[in-house]
Amino acid sequence: MRSADYHLVVAADANAQARLAAQRLIARIELHHDRPAICLTGGSGPQRMFELLAGEFENRIPWQRVHWFISDERFVPESDPLSNIGAAKHAFLNGRAPPQNVHAIPTDTATPDDAAQRYEAELKAFYGSDVLAPDRPLFDLVLGGVGPDGHTASLFPGRPQLQIQDRWAAGVDTAPVEPLVPRVTLTLPALASCAEMLFLAHGAAKRSILSRVFAGEDLPSARARSQGETVWLVTQDALPENAGDA
Repeated sequence: MRSADYHLVVAADANAQARLAAQRLIARIELHHDRPAICLTGGSGPQRMFELLAGEFENRIPWQRVHWFISDERFVPESDPLSNIGAAKHAFLNGRAPPQNVHAIPTDTATPDDAAQRYEAELKAFYGSDVLAPDRPLFDLVLGGVGPDGHTASLFPGRPQLQIQDRWAAGVDTAPVEPLVPRVTLTLPALASCAEMLFLAHGAAKRSILSRVFAGEDLPSARARSQGETVWLVTQDALPENAGDA
C-alpha cells in the first residue's frame, strides 16, 4: 500500500484518537443533510469513540436522520456479548437512534450465507439500486480496524470472501482468530463504496501488523480502501517507522 493511497493521522493517545474519530464521523454526517449512512465496526477500537458519541458529542448528531450499519457480525444472537451491533447499541445507539435507523445483520437465519443475502437485500433497498455507482457512495463513513493477522471486518487473509466482486455481503463459516464463531461480512466492493474509510489502530501491539500493512503486504486491511478518502488514524505508540508521509 503506497502512502498516496491513504492519509495518515497520528493521535497522541487512545483518548485523542477517539475524539478525532468522533469529530470526523460528525463532519461526514454534516456533509450529508438528507440521510447520512455510517458503517460501524466491532472490536475494541471504536469503544472510546462510542462513549463520546453517547456523551459529550450526543447533541451534535441528528439522530432522527442518521442510519447506522455494521461492517461485520459474529453469527450469534444480538443479546450475546460477542455481538458487534449489540455492543454498539448498548454503548450509544439505544435511546438515541430510532430503532428503524439501526440496520443489524440478521443472525436468526439458518446459516451465515442466508444472513448475508438478507443484509445485502436490505443494503440494496436502502441504496435504491442493485448496482453501486462510483459517484454515489453507499456509506458516508466506514469505520475499520486491523486484526493481528491483517484482517479487517471479517475478511481474513487467504479466504475466498476477499475475492468476491459481485456481492455486497458474504458468510464466513469459520474464523481463524478469536472468537472462533462463524461471521457475516461486507465485501471489499461494499466497503469501498464510501466517502471516507476511517481505520482506527491504537496500542503498541498494533505496531507490527501496521508495519506490514504500510509496507504494502497483500493483507485485507491494505486492500480495503475507499473510492473517496482512506484515512488511518493511529496512536503514537502504534505507529511503525515505515508509515510514510502523511
